[in-house]
Amino acid sequence: MQVQYSTMIVKKMEESVAFYRDVLGFRVDSRYELGLAGRITLMQGEGGAMVELIENDAYEVGLYSVGMDVDDLNKALVQIKEKGVKIIMEPVQTKVGSMAFIEDPNGVRIALIQHDK
Repeated sequence: MQVQYSTMIVKKMEESVAFYRDVLGFRVDSRYELGLAGRITLMQGEGGAMVELIENDAYEVGLYSVGMDVDDLNKALVQIKEKGVKIIMEPVQTKVGSMAFIEDPNGVRIALIQHDK
């Protein structure tokens, strides 16, 4: 598994984009409008690191999750279940591939993503 991105919940998308772009040197990779579910902006930093900004009033501002890429989501989940890890969201299909959430011992959400080929 490879850490791919961190997800932050923000209240003011454009101010957040300006901060990551102008202060930290990230560039806008892509944007998604999700209707009532809010909007997402993916920002790319050096070395391919990504920050996913989500503007959605239903969530508290701050770090939401850490995202990790996996080659085979179902295989990864079988291995994780065998180790007694809590799965907090079974796989769902998203715009970029399949995704599930697990939780570490401290309650930190970790998104496991298998990108569509």
